[in-house]
Amino acid sequence: MTAETKIETETVDATGSCCSSNGSCHDSAADVQTGGITTVYQVTGMTCGHCEGAVGSEISEISGVTSVEAVAATGLVTVVSDAPLDEAEVRAAVDEAGYELVSPV
Repeated sequence: MTAETKIETETVDATGSCCSSNGSCHDSAADVQTGGITTVYQVTGMTCGHCEGAVGSEISEISGVTSVEAVAATGLVTVVSDAPLDEAEVRAAVDEAGYELVSPV
C-alpha cells in the first residue's frame, strides 16, 4: 500500500464534554477515534456537509473501519481502521458515494 499510515496512540480528553479544553467543539483528538491505523485520502468533488456524510457513510461500511472524517473544504478524508485497508475497496466506496478518490496522501 502506498498510503502513509501511522499507529495512533493519542489520549482522548476524558472530561465528558463534547468540547475541547480550548472551547472548540471540533478537537481533532475527540473527532477521530484513537487506536488503529490512520490513513488520509484525497477525494475530489466534495463541496458540502452532505458530501462529507455520503463519503463517510460509504467508507464506514468497510470492514475494520472504526472512524471516518471527511472535510469538503480540503478534500481530505481521514480513516482510522483496525488494519491497513485495501485501496481498491476504499476507491469503490468513494465511487459508490459519487466522488473520486485521487490518492492516499
